Amino acid sequence: MASMAPSSPSIYKHLYNNNSSINPKGKLNVIKSRINWSRRFISSSKNNNSDDQQEQVTRREVILRSSEIAVLGAIFHFSGNKPNYLGVQKNPPALALCPATNNCISTSENISDLVHYAPPWNYNPKEGRGSKKPVSKEAAMEELVDVIKSTKPDNFTPRVVEKKDDYIRVEYESPILGFVDDVEFWFPSGKKPVVQYRSASRFGFVSDANKKRVKALRLALEKKGWTSEDDF
Repeated sequence: MASMAPSSPSIYKHLYNNNSSINPKGKLNVIKSRINWSRRFISSSKNNNSDDQQEQVTRREVILRSSEIAVLGAIFHFSGNKPNYLGVQKNPPALALCPATNNCISTSENISDLVHYAPPWNYNPKEGRGSKKPVSKEAAMEELVDVIKSTKPDNFTPRVVEKKDDYIRVEYESPILGFVDDVEFWFPSGKKPVVQYRSASRFGFVSDANKKRVKALRLALEKKGWTSEDDF
């Protein structure tokens, strides 16, 4: 397992030393040291592999508990890079599966996968408006966009960054440090009015933020006549 760079003791040594007696030049050096630590942390986070999951959990706990690193996070956002596998896959047509980490849910997963599976949504349920006053796919997409923009679970800020005839991609940014989660919605062709979705964090930390987000969106959509295909 890779060691944390820098180690936790050095984090607290450099980030919590607020001695007012330090001269201006000394204060500047402290600021430079903090910025350099932030850059090294970002580089280290990007290079971690799946064998370092436990260490990544520890890192995020350290970060979120440090108010001073949060200030650095406002300058250097830990947004990460957009995964290159996002979008509708071709064989077979579906959204991507989740990695082995616990920070992703997808309707493409097998229903037996209790960690990663999430049920699709139906925007014209037969027991509801589907039998009375069904809406078009285009109208359903607009309803979804409205709910995305007005619903902010955990105070994550949503940004619709991609919108096609049958696909929507949203980036959710955390209020602290600027962590970004990628959320996709796909309206498959066919007669059944269902919506597939995938919600995943770019960093490999254990989190239930994706499930909370999807639940909040579902509850808001239910007020418009939507329903879930299964319990979740």
